[in-house]
Parts: sequence; structure tokens; C-alpha cells
Amino acid sequence: MSDLDQVITGYRVWHCRLPVRSKRSHGIGTVSDACEVVLLRLTLEDGTEGWGEAAAWSVFTGSPEASFAALDRYIRPLVEGRKLSDRPALMAQARRAVAHCTEAKAALESALLDLEGRVRGLPVARLLGPDPKSSVPLSVSIADPDFDQDIRLLERLTADGVGIVKLKTGFRDHAFDLRRLEHLRTHFPALDVRVDYNQGLTADEALAQVPEVARFAPTFIEQPVAFHDYDTMARLRGLTDIPLLADESVFGPEDMARAIREGICDGVSVKVMKSGGPVRGAEVARMAAEAGLSAYGGDMFESGLGHLPGLHMVAACPEITLGCEFYQARYYLVEDLLDGEIELKDGALVLPTGPGLGLCPDPDRVAAAEWTKR
Repeated sequence: MSDLDQVITGYRVWHCRLPVRSKRSHGIGTVSDACEVVLLRLTLEDGTEGWGEAAAWSVFTGSPEASFAALDRYIRPLVEGRKLSDRPALMAQARRAVAHCTEAKAALESALLDLEGRVRGLPVARLLGPDPKSSVPLSVSIADPDFDQDIRLLERLTADGVGIVKLKTGFRDHAFDLRRLEHLRTHFPALDVRVDYNQGLTADEALAQVPEVARFAPTFIEQPVAFHDYDTMARLRGLTDIPLLADESVFGPEDMARAIREGICDGVSVKVMKSGGPVRGAEVARMAAEAGLSAYGGDMFESGLGHLPGLHMVAACPEITLGCEFYQARYYLVEDLLDGEIELKDGALVLPTGPGLGLCPDPDRVAAAEWTKR
């Protein structure tokens, strides 16, 4: 029997609450006090464990309660007693077993890939592509409504060698956005600055404000309007030479096909949690590149465990050229769940080279953070 034919004998789910350092405001909502994630651990016959995380946000992808229910009630019966080698079939069945809940499906695929990598002695990135990058430039979002706090974060980032930041806009007034952009250009001129509205503007607001923001020459402007407003996204592309990126408008390959067809963007945010796993995320990136569009690796409110499959995906995809924003574990959480830290070197996250995801959650930290487990 091949090691990949081992049966999955263990299946555990946790709902965890992770305290955060500060308030963070986005165009569609605010996070303060804590974020919530759902963890999945799969165990093989020989005791090998694989981990995944579902990081949901109720105003964006869904709720942690929905992710927990999807994993515990609807996906569990598909997985227990199945062979690890059934991964493609399991993922296809999970997509049909429960609608939406892309974060839960991402957790399942991450745990399956972690298991397969550990059994085969390969990092997950090598399962996704033949020649992964050894590191990926890190972008950190600037989103505190108290900009003085963000100035202190910016000073820490520059000291750490981080060269990319993304300014969250559209959650207050336009003057506040312009004032912060002016400060960044004046006091941190070496930074690569991106702008992200997270759907924070109406169509009329976007048509008036985006051209003014474009005068600061950000690397891109992301998702100014609601996810369904493809018409305004397409109109905005004609108002400025600054690339327009789609985030909430594009979850999986199906959305990417429509976005390309209707010409709504110059690039896309690829997120494991939106696409339902690294495999579909990589497909989104390939589709974008074939259409001449750029891509970068986005995140949700994740722990380091949630960052890892995204980092492996970005490293494995030459089509993702704008870096990644897997910063929450290092710069936002009071304490991460991992038993080690993802290395930051020269402004880039270093891909773990060990088998599977390369790192695991610390059992004591998981126990301290848990709300519910099954």
C-alpha cells in the first residue's frame, strides 16, 4: 500500500478567538478586540497530522460559525475513512456538499496538502508547482483609524525592511484618505504604496474620488465599489492609468472568467480563503496572467496557519508578481498560533522548506484560544 493510500482516521475542528493589537477599519467594516478562525486537524493511520484554517469575515466571505458548521456537519462525513490519495475527489465533493463556505473548503484542502507533503517529504509549494520561489515580498496594510498609531507601525515596518504598504481607504472621509497619502509620499517616499477601498465607495463617490487618489501614483487601486458593480469598475479603468484591482468581485475561477470578459480590472487579489483552496487560487492567477492581468496574494484576518497555504501558493505561482500580505501573525495578532514564526528577511517572507506547510500550531496556544471544538 502506498503511504498516500492511508486512511484519514482523525478529524478535529476548533473555533478560536485571537486577540488583536488595535482596531482596523476597512471600507466594509471594522475589526477590533479579536478575530476568529476555525482550525481543522486531520490524522492518518500512522499518526501523521495535517492542519488547515478557515478565516472568515462576516461582511466579506462569511461567518466563522458557518465555516465551523460546514467542516463539522457537512464535510466531516465525506472525509472520515477516506484515503489521502482521494484528495481531488474529496475537494470536488466538498464543493458540492455545502454552498459558499469557501474558507471551510480552503481549510480542508490545506490540511490535505499538509498531509500529502509530510507523507511525501515535500513542501506544499512543490505539490503546487515545480519551481517555487524561495521568498515573497511582504505588504502590510495601514488601516488604523488613529493614523498616529499607523505612523508608529510604519516606522517599525521600515526598520524591519518591509518596503510595501497598502493604505485602507473609504472608511472615513475623502480628506482623511488624501491626508494620509500625502503623509506617506512626504515622509516615507521609498515605500511602494497601494490603495484599497474594500468596496467603501458608492459609484458616484468612486468616479469623483479615484482620479484624485490616482494623482499620488499608487501601484494599484483596489475594489473601490461593491463587488457586484462591474459596470462602475469597468468605467473606472478608463479614468486613470493606475491599475485597478478586483478583490471582492473575484472569488474563484468562475468570477475571474466574468471579470476578464467584462473588462473590470487590470489585476486581481488571489486569496486562498476566497477561492476555496490553493489549487483554485492558483487557477485564478493563471487565468489572470493569460489575460494580461497582474495578481498578488491577499489574506483575510488569519493566523500564521492561515498564511502558510497562501504563502506556498504564491511561491508556486510565477503569475503572482505583486507580493503577498500575510502580515497578520507578525504585526496584528497579540499572539500567533504557530509553534514558530514565518521568517521575514529583506522585506520578504521566506518559504518554509520543511515537509507539508513547514510549521504547525502550538497545542497550548490552540487550547488557550479555543471557543468550541468537536
